[in-house]
This record gives sequence, C-alpha cells and structure tokens, in this order.
Amino acid sequence: MTLFVVSPTLNDFLSSQSRPETSRDASNPPSKPSKRTIKQRFLKLLPCCRSGSNPSVTQRSVADDSELSTVCYRPEGIDRLVQQTNFSKKELQVLYRGFKNECPSGAVNEETFKNIYSQFFPQGDSSMYAHFLFEAFDTQNNGAVNFEDFVISLSIILRGSVTDKLNWAFNLYDLNKDGCITREEMTDIMHSIYDMMGKYTYPSMKDSAPKDHVDSFFQKMDRNNDGVVTIEEFLETCQKDDNIMQSMHMFDNVI
Repeated sequence: MTLFVVSPTLNDFLSSQSRPETSRDASNPPSKPSKRTIKQRFLKLLPCCRSGSNPSVTQRSVADDSELSTVCYRPEGIDRLVQQTNFSKKELQVLYRGFKNECPSGAVNEETFKNIYSQFFPQGDSSMYAHFLFEAFDTQNNGAVNFEDFVISLSIILRGSVTDKLNWAFNLYDLNKDGCITREEMTDIMHSIYDMMGKYTYPSMKDSAPKDHVDSFFQKMDRNNDGVVTIEEFLETCQKDDNIMQSMHMFDNVI
C-alpha cells in the first residue's frame, strides 16, 4: 500500500543521487537514475504492480472482461469514485484488487504503512518520511488509510493537473496544515528524505546536505523573505521552474 511520491523536493533529490553504493568500481561511478529508472522504482511501489504479484494495469488490458469478472469490488460508491478520480470503473476495480492483496482488512494503519514502506528502502530509515506520507494520505485524520483515501491521492499524483499535484505536494510539506511551510517543517521533511535514502549514496552526501537543501528551497520559494512559504509562493515558483514542471509529468502514463 506504499507509494513513491514525486514532488519538487523529493524528485530533485532523486535526480541528483544514484542507488546506495555497494561494491561499485571507483573507475566507473554510477550515473544518476534516468527518468525510466525512477519510473520503474515507482511502479514497484504500487500495490498492483509488484514483481511476482498480480500483473499491473500496464501489463494487462483493463478491457479484458474475463479477467475483470474475478474482481470483487467491495467499497460502496464506485460510481462516486469514478467521479472523484481520473480512473475508469475497470481501472478502479483492478487497483482495488491490488490494494486488497496488500491490505486484506480494507485499510492500513500507520504502523503497517511504515513496515511496508521500509521494505523498499532497507538501506535507510524510512519511518519518518512514511509518517509524513501517511498523514497526507489519511485525509479523514482517523489513523487509517482505506482504498478511497489511497485512490483519490493516487489519481492526483498520476493524473491530476499540475496545480492539483503541486497542491498535494504542498499539503505533504505543510506538516501542521496551517497553510504555510516553515523552515522547521521543511527541515524535518529533508531529514526524513535523507534518512530514507541512506548514507551510502553516490555521490556521497555531506552532513550539511539537508540544511543546504532547505536553504535552497527557501531562497527559491520565499519570495517576500518572511520566513514561510505560502501556497501562492509555492505554486508561482514551481510553475516557473522547467525542471519541476517536467517532474510533474513524469508518471502521466504509468497507469
């Protein structure tokens, strides 16, 4: 039930780092991950796209009625979800099957969410980032993420407009949900990202890297230098940044 969220800050970090180094040849340093590589990592984190699990939506035709006839969609209001998301009814059915494979009870609490997420970042400590991500998915603030929570956010991340995606990313960074991002909040986010990716990356990271990234974020985003970043500043700056805009379209065709 995990999800690899691509947002301006996390995508910038990933595009400058490679996988944690193991026994690499110093004469052949690994290149930074390509767009295709990062997309492959994302697919592995979707519940319906795991290797060795059920085939993903990209590996099957959602129009295959004989395959979909085995899907038992239990949550009420699928027609409402079709209206609330950018997925078709058949796509929602396939996504639900993958969700139920990972979460048989129909919902996941934060502890389970962290445990699942940690499997994909064994070289680091993903617990804090998973905590922030869980809170972003738990839109009802009831301590659980159900299929509706999951698929509504997934729809925004995969098929939402650029503005929708940026609003979702802003909400992730706005930890106390007061409408602005402080240095303390972004520092917590950056430390959680660096902790999650681990210490043994190439190129190696300096201890000051999280602070440097926060400084860069505020230098770019805090247009009036008042020490906080509002949603207006965030949207305006991101929409003028070609790299960020490109990252917003990275997963448009994942499903």
